[in-house]
Amino acid sequence: MKKLFFLVITLLAFASIDAQILDPAKWTTSIEKKSENIYLLTFNAIIEKEWHLYSQFTPDGGPLALEVVFKDQKGNFTLIGKAKESKTKTAYNDIFEVNETFFEGKAQIQQEIKIINSKISKIEAVLNYQVCKEVCINLEKKFTFVIPVTAREIVTPTVEKRTEDVVQEDSLAPSLGEANVMQATTVSTPTEVVPTEDTTTQKGLWMIFFIAFLSGFAALLTPCVFPLIPMTVSFFTKQSKTRAAGIRNAIFYGFSIIIIYVVLGLIVTSIFGAGALNALSTNVWFNLIFFVLLVVFAVSFLGAFEIVLPNSWANKVDSQADRGGVIGILFMALALAIVSFSCTGPIVGTLLVEAASKGGIAPIVGMFGFSLALALPFMLFAMFPSWLQTLPKSGGWLNTVKVFLGFIELALAFKFLSNADLVLQLHLLEREVFLVIWIAIFGTLALYLFGKISMPHDSPTTHISVGRVLIGLLVLSFTIYMIPGLWGAPLKLISAFPPPMEYSESPHGVGGSSAVIPIDLPDGAKIGVHGLTIFEDYEKGLAYAKKVNKPILLDFTGYACVNCRRMENNVWSDDKVLTILKKDVVLISLYVDDKRALPKNEQFVSSTGSEIETIGDKWTDFMISRYKTNTQPLYVLTDLEGSSLNTVQPTISYVGITEYENWLKAGISNFK
Repeated sequence: MKKLFFLVITLLAFASIDAQILDPAKWTTSIEKKSENIYLLTFNAIIEKEWHLYSQFTPDGGPLALEVVFKDQKGNFTLIGKAKESKTKTAYNDIFEVNETFFEGKAQIQQEIKIINSKISKIEAVLNYQVCKEVCINLEKKFTFVIPVTAREIVTPTVEKRTEDVVQEDSLAPSLGEANVMQATTVSTPTEVVPTEDTTTQKGLWMIFFIAFLSGFAALLTPCVFPLIPMTVSFFTKQSKTRAAGIRNAIFYGFSIIIIYVVLGLIVTSIFGAGALNALSTNVWFNLIFFVLLVVFAVSFLGAFEIVLPNSWANKVDSQADRGGVIGILFMALALAIVSFSCTGPIVGTLLVEAASKGGIAPIVGMFGFSLALALPFMLFAMFPSWLQTLPKSGGWLNTVKVFLGFIELALAFKFLSNADLVLQLHLLEREVFLVIWIAIFGTLALYLFGKISMPHDSPTTHISVGRVLIGLLVLSFTIYMIPGLWGAPLKLISAFPPPMEYSESPHGVGGSSAVIPIDLPDGAKIGVHGLTIFEDYEKGLAYAKKVNKPILLDFTGYACVNCRRMENNVWSDDKVLTILKKDVVLISLYVDDKRALPKNEQFVSSTGSEIETIGDKWTDFMISRYKTNTQPLYVLTDLEGSSLNTVQPTISYVGITEYENWLKAGISNFK
């Protein structure tokens, strides 16, 4: 009876291990003949609740983007236009500091093709993608589309799996009415789960609105706009027959300003597409163009030259403003936009660039916030003309505001240059260089505010105001705050701007214990996060473990695994855990999404039928075949023969500090 009991327990244990092979996305496919040689290929997926499947267009430096690969294209068929996706969601990832794009619940990818070789009978495709919840899974699925003969016939082909059988669902056809139309791209590195709901996206839009609103008020305090407030309000109060009419006209004037700038946001969004803006924000050339634009705007604000629209535009619009009535007021608002362009243009341009990097309707939201702040004073002062007496007089302080904005624009420009450098991995603008540039910019701004230097259009001053001194002190404090960052300080207040710590000359800081690289660093090892000695090759790590007679901690991880980074940042950083990792184990990190190709003589077909062609494929197959799971993060403590040391819980994943520490101690105790 006892033997039967233990047999049942053993079978249940193996069943629970097998159940760890997860595949939260169930795919079906179809092919539709559109014309003589044009076909529509469709991939449909049903995604399990709370799981995210990342889009083709999730940005570089974020999650692992979906990749669609069509085999044997040359001479057989060509792709028509750009791949289309069904509705996606966007959310900010605080670990990788990007806006992720992903599917929830269901997904659809469609691609039109044109058949060139009429003799082909099938088309083979591969989907490489990542799905994440509390863990991440990288999957590869193979599909075969059989070319139909009857016009508009729909065929559902069989699916070849990477790991094991996938339950086939009825054909799913979500609407493409809100599809993002973009070209499939290959993204090779970084992530996982993020804040889920639309609330995260809404927070991002609210932040854009708030920044744009403040920028609108800043634009009011420039020499091109501020003097126009009393002039415009006086025009409405004097030209209108009644006070009510004057207020009504001023309010419409304000709404006209809002309409003009919102239309500008609509134009930007419609030209590029709501989703394409986000994809463009990770493009090297667009980041370089944005950098150049912001530098030009900054130099203009500093006083080197003025960016103005042709005078003929202002004259034509101004002549239309004399028509009076609703049309005249609308043209007056347009005249304001043109006349004040030398001051508002750089601010509007910067806002559009920053909003474009967020994608979606952010440009529209940004322009609404900016124009609302710009329009409100005109409306309020028209309602309450006596308030005009409280306005400060125009003077040199207006140019000070303009120069201040110029320094801010110059600092922001280097963020876009940094993005391009990160994508290309040129290491020309590493963290230290970026911080030096910012320290120089804000240090010079502090000197300017204290009156130690002046710009071309500044008025002579014998003293500086108390407000200017206070702002100068704030800027100086911020400059001093950044200096320790040159030696490895995290600088949490500006963490979203400089390159990450690992993208620096001293990834582990300067002078800290984590920066001390052992003189006798083992062959094949490297210094990783928190100064840990890490192997990324199993055989070399195993050889070293045998040499020092220590247990092995296998860390199945991914460049694109958020919770892997969270474990490293929040759990591995704990003093007790970090001590164990440094002294008591040999750490081997195996990246399952490493896209580097294996040498031809090391490539093979696994027992599951998968083609093992990359380093990531090799470690994925190793994890699945030995530990019956495909999720990351995954940690296994083994002896020198590869046997698990934790008998009760052989593997562990995304857990807290105490549970992780106890699991480590239990395994190490068994080794000893």
